[in-house]
Amino acid sequence: MATPSSVTLTTREQRAFEHWQARRRWARAGLIYALMLLFAIVFVGPLMFAAISSLRTDPLEYPPSVVIPQLQPSNWSAAARLGLAGNGDRWFGGFAPGAVVPFEIAYFVPAGVDVVEPEVEVPRRRPGAGLGAVLAIEFAADYASVSALERRPDVPMTVDTDDGVIEGRKVGFAFTISYEGEGPEIDRLPLDVTAVVGMRYLESTLTASRLERRGRTASFNNVAPGVLGYVLRNYVRVFSEVRSPATRQSLFLAWIGNSFSYAAVRIVVTLLIASMAGYALARLRFRGRELIFMLVLFSQMVPLQVLFISNYLVLRDGIVTIGGFTLSSLWGYPGGMLNSLTGLVFVTALNAGAVFIMKQFFESIPREVEEAAMIDGASHWRRYWNVVLPMARPALGALTILTFQGAWNDFFWPFIVLTSPENVKTLPIGLLSFRNTYGAVGDWGLILAGAVMSAIPVIILFVVFQRYFMEGVSFGGGKE
Repeated sequence: MATPSSVTLTTREQRAFEHWQARRRWARAGLIYALMLLFAIVFVGPLMFAAISSLRTDPLEYPPSVVIPQLQPSNWSAAARLGLAGNGDRWFGGFAPGAVVPFEIAYFVPAGVDVVEPEVEVPRRRPGAGLGAVLAIEFAADYASVSALERRPDVPMTVDTDDGVIEGRKVGFAFTISYEGEGPEIDRLPLDVTAVVGMRYLESTLTASRLERRGRTASFNNVAPGVLGYVLRNYVRVFSEVRSPATRQSLFLAWIGNSFSYAAVRIVVTLLIASMAGYALARLRFRGRELIFMLVLFSQMVPLQVLFISNYLVLRDGIVTIGGFTLSSLWGYPGGMLNSLTGLVFVTALNAGAVFIMKQFFESIPREVEEAAMIDGASHWRRYWNVVLPMARPALGALTILTFQGAWNDFFWPFIVLTSPENVKTLPIGLLSFRNTYGAVGDWGLILAGAVMSAIPVIILFVVFQRYFMEGVSFGGGKE
């Protein structure tokens, strides 16, 4: 059968064939982009859903939904107004002397049901549990005064239910919460509004945090939150509630600092040792070189758990030498290196996989790039530092990302080495304490907020260094 390329086509047929080819190219491009979008949803979707769930008051609420009160613009404007009324701060709100916070709430009352004013109370409620429950705090209930309720005009309405359409009316109440006398600024103003049976909560100035007592009580965590205090409530709680009972230091900031310090030392040690060892194995010729390389490969095959007990004993007791001197004394830890970042780095810094990566990269660099330096009499060290190492930036960048990600997310050894006090832990171990400290079910709002923030540094680092994955040896001019 003849193909379009083997026969003579008229001008009209040629144009139709070109249009068909163009449509085919666009169809292929569309298919590729659709597959890429599908992969993006599959891989990024869980992170995005976790980020949205971290904003919720109750992340375990069922059924799950991405349409939540914290993402509604009407609540943003209400939170800003209430924050200004409570503390003159539209962003984080609060409750300060002289504040008068206006609030309204509305119910649906079926026909034939008497309207009874709901009970309004500012409860003495602690922020969360666990670590936040043992800190000495001021309660808004000690300074708040609720005014008499003012009833709004009724509005006729109907509600669709499983039993059919119910006729009734919308009944609203307005009141104010005042700060009586002098006192400290308080960051939270909780509120409970309890109605009688038959009155169904509809809406309020700020959407209720939850409904309790079979829907009779509309409970609010904070009715003067400010925009950021409302939308990012769990993130604010991570810094404000997770504190050391002894020093009141923010443990979350301490965990972040420990993780950054641990990751930074791991990166520096790994890049320095791996690049030098990789260059020596790739360029130098000495007796036993192949044996050392085989040992490097063999060490990658040994599971971490095999060395667990021996390494733990070294950290706990040190390596005792003649005269009772221990190896840990060299680092200023005569009693052992447990519960210290130094001990954690001591057992995790060296990575045989990094040495293997750098060796293979250096072997891919043509030797000709070092010949000019060799003619000028440059030593191996100078050729390594001034010629080869600058060309290894793609490999060093990729190794930086892998090392940082491994150190930042490292769980096993930090869980073994860093047990007490709380401020020596790294971020993954600190997040685990949210579940242990806040009960068996955990405070999932704090857990998700901490987990989302822990993912941000890895994402930023990958965005900064991702171009190194695409670069080759030609970066340094070694391409022939």
